[in-house]
Amino acid sequence: MRQWTIDAFASAPFKGNPACVVEPFDAWPTDVWMQALAAENNQAETAYLLKTDDPARYGLRWFTPTQEAPLCGHATLAAAHMLFAELGADAPLLTFDTLSGPLTVKRAGEGLEMDFPADPPRRTSIPDGLAEALGATPVEVWAGAYLIAVLEDEATVRALKPDLPALKAIGGEATGGPGQTVVVAQADPGRPYAVVSRFFAPGFGIPEDPTTGSAHCILMPLYGDKLGAEVLRFHQAYPGRGGDLECERRGARVLLRGRGVTVLESRLRVEPAFS
Repeated sequence: MRQWTIDAFASAPFKGNPACVVEPFDAWPTDVWMQALAAENNQAETAYLLKTDDPARYGLRWFTPTQEAPLCGHATLAAAHMLFAELGADAPLLTFDTLSGPLTVKRAGEGLEMDFPADPPRRTSIPDGLAEALGATPVEVWAGAYLIAVLEDEATVRALKPDLPALKAIGGEATGGPGQTVVVAQADPGRPYAVVSRFFAPGFGIPEDPTTGSAHCILMPLYGDKLGAEVLRFHQAYPGRGGDLECERRGARVLLRGRGVTVLESRLRVEPAFS
C-alpha cells in the first residue's frame, strides 16, 4: 500500500503541519495496527480512509503517535489533498464520516476549504500552575475542546518555552483533556494575519503541533467576536515552520481554508491486520 506525507496549511514545502495519509482501505484495519503505524510514522497525525459505495465519500480516522483523535483539521485537509491531487478524485465535494460527524472538503482557488463544527469557548478562571507552566501570565483563559490562554502580544507567544511535563497536568474536565493548550494573541500591526497562536499537546503525545485546524474551530468564534469579523487570517507560529489559515464563521460551523503540499510518497512493506 502507498502512503503520502503531506504538509497541510502550508505556503510551501516544509511549512505547515505534516500528516501521513494511507491509501484508502476496503475495510478498517484493527485499531492496534493503525496505532502501531501511527507510532512508527511519528507525525502528529496519521490519517486512514475507508472506501464506500460513493466515490466522493469516505470514512476517516486520525491517530496521533499515542491515541486516536476525535477531530483533526490538518490531517483532514491532507487526506482531501491526497484524494484530489494524488488519486485524481474529480468530485466537486468530498465528504468524510468521522468521530465528529460528517466533514466536507472542496476546492477553493489554489487550496481547499473544510467545513467543521464551531466550538465557541467559555471564559474561565486561570488554572492553578498554568502561568508557571507557560512561563507567562495569561490575560484571559477560555475553555473549549482545548484550553485557550490569551497572552499579551505576539512576541510573548513566539518566545514561549513552556514546561511541558507541568503543562501536561493542566486542562481538566472543561476541555478535551489535560495537556492540550493553545496560546494566542492578536498579531502585531502590519502582519498579513490577524491572530497568532501556538498549540502544545503533550497529553496527546505531541509536544507542539505545527498547525492545528481543530483549534481554529475555537479561535474563530473567539476572535470573530473580539475583532468583529466574519473572516480572519491566522498564523500558527511553530518555530521554523509556521502554518497559515483563513477562517470564516457560518453560524454553528467554521470554514477553514488552506493549501496542501505533497512532500513524500512511500510504499508500506507490512501487511495490514484485520479483525
